Amino acid sequence: MSERVDRDANRELRARFDDVYGQYQQLRSGLDTLQARLAQLRVSRRSPDGHITATVGAQGQLVEVVLAPAIYRDRDAEALSRKVTETVHAAVAAATQATQDLVADTMPAGAGSADFLRTGDFGALLGRADAMLRRGEGPA
Repeated sequence: MSERVDRDANRELRARFDDVYGQYQQLRSGLDTLQARLAQLRVSRRSPDGHITATVGAQGQLVEVVLAPAIYRDRDAEALSRKVTETVHAAVAAATQATQDLVADTMPAGAGSADFLRTGDFGALLGRADAMLRRGEGPA
């Protein structure tokens, strides 16, 4: 009888392992795709007057700033500086949202990664692991 119980338990463990491993493979494949998409992500924003275009990457890094020739008509350096800064900030905000959307589409629900990107709260990133440890499911 105990041999039968052991076989049943082993079958259940094997089935659970196969399920978890399949999820891991799917996640790993998704992460490779996500990494490639993030590396290619470029977001541009134009100033309200159309004179400035700022392009940034997924991490908000400035890739390019294009100034229209008409910008040189106004010799107010402070106003120009303000417009450039505001345009870059708008591009960074849009890139941040695009990055969050890509991560949310790739990561499993409840993984915490998308919440972490949105809030910067490490608790969201580690919440699942913390919950497992509280239930005693983690390493001893």
